[in-house]
Amino acid sequence: MDDWIDYYDSTHTIYVSKLHRDLHFQIIARDIIGYIPSPDATVLDYACGEALSASEVAAACGKLILAEPAPGVRGRLIARFAPNTKIRVRSLDDIRKMQDQSIDLVVMNSVAQYMTPEELDAALLNIRRILKPSGKLVLGDILQPNVGMGRDVMALLGFGLRHGFLKDALIGLISTALSDYRQLRSKIGLQRYSEDEITAKLKAAGFAVQRAQGNIGHNRWRMTFIARPPLVR
Repeated sequence: MDDWIDYYDSTHTIYVSKLHRDLHFQIIARDIIGYIPSPDATVLDYACGEALSASEVAAACGKLILAEPAPGVRGRLIARFAPNTKIRVRSLDDIRKMQDQSIDLVVMNSVAQYMTPEELDAALLNIRRILKPSGKLVLGDILQPNVGMGRDVMALLGFGLRHGFLKDALIGLISTALSDYRQLRSKIGLQRYSEDEITAKLKAAGFAVQRAQGNIGHNRWRMTFIARPPLVR
């Protein structure tokens, strides 16, 4: 995951325009809010990125913890949300030291593809530890083995068409093809999981699992899963 952390800590071009970037985070925030169980819930956004719409999520819960591995991004989060007393910014090392059964909702969105299978297993075990017995993990934006880059391209173009940045999307795709992102994706690749594979991983970490009807974000060809500690009878 370190190479991807370095990439996202750099001046990258993953978003084709400011409108694309802002809409991306607004839609993710909207979807996360839909999973918040109560207004006093403690929510953890695991490897949250820039989280530009985190204030909206924080307004819907009791406390929001933004966990981000990239130090530069983490510094910007601290500066951006310093006035908001409901938001705390932490490193992933901090999350590994958190108190048992202290979190109501963990969201890990568009993260698993950048982790090795072993890194994902370790993260899932830690999340299982810090979740309350009534809590849940939402694992979103899982790439499927049989769905290639073409679907990502179509999802971006459709997103751009619906929201008025189609021209920027087309230009951005050309830029991405020549960028460090494409080179890194070709060199390292992204982890892909079938529904059975990700279900098995979650069950091995001690979760009961179901696939959500829709994915977090705009890409409908990716998967989201809801995982909970099993009910104790």
